[in-house]
Amino acid sequence: MTIGSASLGRIEIVPPRLVWPHEAHDFTPWLLENVDVLSDLLGMGHLVLEAAEHPVGDFSLDLIGKDESNDEIVIVENQLEMSDHLHLGQILTYAAGTDPTTIVWVATGFRAEHREAIAWLNDRTDERTRFFAVQIEVIRIGNSPPAPAFKLVAQPNDWAKQVKAVTAHANGEISERERHYLEFWEKYRLRVLAEHPTWTRSSMSTKSSWFQMSAGVAGVNWVSTFSQAGLGVQLVFEHPDRELNIARFDRLSAKRAMIEEAFGGSLSWETREGLKSTRLAAYADVADVVDVTRWDEWIEWLVGTGEKMRAALSAGGGVPG
Repeated sequence: MTIGSASLGRIEIVPPRLVWPHEAHDFTPWLLENVDVLSDLLGMGHLVLEAAEHPVGDFSLDLIGKDESNDEIVIVENQLEMSDHLHLGQILTYAAGTDPTTIVWVATGFRAEHREAIAWLNDRTDERTRFFAVQIEVIRIGNSPPAPAFKLVAQPNDWAKQVKAVTAHANGEISERERHYLEFWEKYRLRVLAEHPTWTRSSMSTKSSWFQMSAGVAGVNWVSTFSQAGLGVQLVFEHPDRELNIARFDRLSAKRAMIEEAFGGSLSWETREGLKSTRLAAYADVADVVDVTRWDEWIEWLVGTGEKMRAALSAGGGVPG
């Protein structure tokens, strides 16, 4: 079935303050609850924001959290207006008071001099420090609900910084296995962006044994991983509320027969007693990332299995919200 051009809708830009009238009371709490929107854009699959209005001396930082893959601190400063010198100064003050690895400035627009300032900071800081400028955009098509469509307007050359980190291996800062993960996931990330650009907007690889992508629902993520159970594709319910994770998992498992039929085989349904998260997974044979001769084969399996699992979930009504 084809869709005629006459049926195409038009994208309408919605002023952010129509959605979030007040920065502190509306936008910051929303971002705290919908961190996946930001984590997917930044390529930080395990980003967790933990506090709003975090005190730094006599000032209050909008959001602070961490990347759970490495426990490094992330700070976020918001403004529902065009970038200004005041917020640039605040960001640097908050960074000095919290010692973060990732600093994110969110605004409705960025002046050229502020984009240049972020670029200069990225060029002059070490490979572990990253500055991002994120422009707030809200769109809708026809009568659809407004949707966030944030975009990066300034960012570090993350891969170049990671390559620098790899070269630090001689100083013991990164292991040989971590270097292999960096290179494997970069190859995988580029394949995903080329064939399935809606899966992720990640701009960086990772030295962890997994690569995470948003499932479009807060607290739910797709994870490609080297695990003890084998090479895996997982749908992980990892909201801070354990009961919500169980409820979502149960709603999905009620359609188990339909989902597995659409997938074309059995899946692993994991309630994970004693842990916060639950997950649905598919596994292949045990794989070791150091075996570079099999990388193409494993990437093919991860992409193909990801396609099948997403299609199977769509047949079952999609990811539970």
